[in-house]
Amino acid sequence: MSTAYVLVEQNNGQLDHVTAELITAARVLGEVTAVVVGEPGTGQGLAAELGALGASVVVAAESPSVTGRLVLPEVDALHILAAHNPGPIVLSANLGGNEIAGRLAARLASGVLCDVVGINADRTADQSIFGDTIQVSAAVGGASPIYTLRAGAVAGEPVAAAGTLQTLELPAATAKDVTVVSATPAERGDRPELPQAKVVIAGGRGVGSAENFKTVLEPLADVLGAAVGATRDAVDLGYYPGEYQIGQTGVTVSPDVYIGFGISGAIQHTSGMQTAKKVIVVNNDEDAPIFDIADLGVVGDLFDVAPALLEEINKRK
Repeated sequence: MSTAYVLVEQNNGQLDHVTAELITAARVLGEVTAVVVGEPGTGQGLAAELGALGASVVVAAESPSVTGRLVLPEVDALHILAAHNPGPIVLSANLGGNEIAGRLAARLASGVLCDVVGINADRTADQSIFGDTIQVSAAVGGASPIYTLRAGAVAGEPVAAAGTLQTLELPAATAKDVTVVSATPAERGDRPELPQAKVVIAGGRGVGSAENFKTVLEPLADVLGAAVGATRDAVDLGYYPGEYQIGQTGVTVSPDVYIGFGISGAIQHTSGMQTAKKVIVVNNDEDAPIFDIADLGVVGDLFDVAPALLEEINKRK
C-alpha cells in the first residue's frame, strides 16, 4: 500500500487539533506516516496519540536546535522521506504549512495544491474558490503531490493504527537558516479555540465597539461555553483581535451552533461559517443577506436581544 506523509502540528509536545483532520484527510491516499519535527523525545511522547488517530508510522525527526530554526527542519525531514519513498504529502494550510509546501514542491519537482477542503483517493483535491461560491476538483503531477488542508474543512475521525515509532536524523543548520533569537508565546484564554468550538458567538460591525464585544458578547459566550469570533470589518475597526477573525481570510469554523450578532452577511465572512450545523443570527436589518443562510433569524437590536438571552439562560441553569 502507498504511503502518505502528514506533517504533525504540535506545540511543546501537545498535538494541535488540526493534526487529527490532516490524518483523516490523508488516509484515503494510503497508510499514514506522521512526521514529528521537534526536540529529542517529542516523537516518542506523541507516538501513542498519533497511532490512535490513525498513523501507521510515526517518524521522529528531531534535533536540539529545531526550536531555534524556522521552516527548514520540516522541509528537510519531508524531503528526505519523500525522496527515498515518494508519496503524497499533507500539511495544514497555515502560514508555515504553505511555505513548507512551496519549498517541497521545488525540491521534489511535484505539484502543490493549497487551501484544499478535501482530498480524494485518485489524488485529486477539492477546492472552494471565489469566496466559497464555486467548488472545483483539481489535480497536480509529480510522484509526491503536496496538499495544504484548510483547518476545519475535514472532521477528524480517529481510526487506530500501529503508530510504530521510527527516527530520522535531521541535517545540521546551515547559513541559509533563519535563527530565532527570542519568541513570545501567544496567550490562550479559557474559551475554546475557534476551529474546534461546538458553539461560536460572532460579532460584526453592528456590535459597535471593542467594549461592546467585551460586555455584551463575551458574557454570553462564557455562559454557553462558546468561542468568540468576529468579522473582518470588526477586526479592521479594532473591535476584536485579528486571530479571532472568521471568514475567507481568517479562520473556518463548523460548530454545532453559530450565533451571529450585528453581521450583515458579506461573503468574506459567510465563507468561513456556512458549514455550521445551526445558524442563528440577530440583525436589525430584515434585508441583511445573513438571513438567507440562517436557520433562525431574529430581526431586532442586538443590545436588547443578547442581554435578554443571557438572562434567560442564567434562569434555566
